[in-house]
Amino acid sequence: MGIVRKSITFTEQQDTYIKSLIKKGLYTNDSEYVRDIIRKDQENRKNDIDLYDALLDGIDSGASEDTVDSIWEQAIKENEEKK
Repeated sequence: MGIVRKSITFTEQQDTYIKSLIKKGLYTNDSEYVRDIIRKDQENRKNDIDLYDALLDGIDSGASEDTVDSIWEQAIKENEEKK
């Protein structure tokens, strides 16, 4: 994986905050902090996209003839099988 150098600007308050995290040992430098934020954002956005896709699949599938109880039973069964 290649490295791309970027130049970004922070406010003094943001810079102080980042430096405080580094001082506490949570990050070794500014770049590590920014990369961590991007990784977390990517994960959150993937979760949002997956949820959106699941909602669209549900809408596209139409109305179900299953009862609420049978849906819960199936969900519980599938959850227990994962364990």
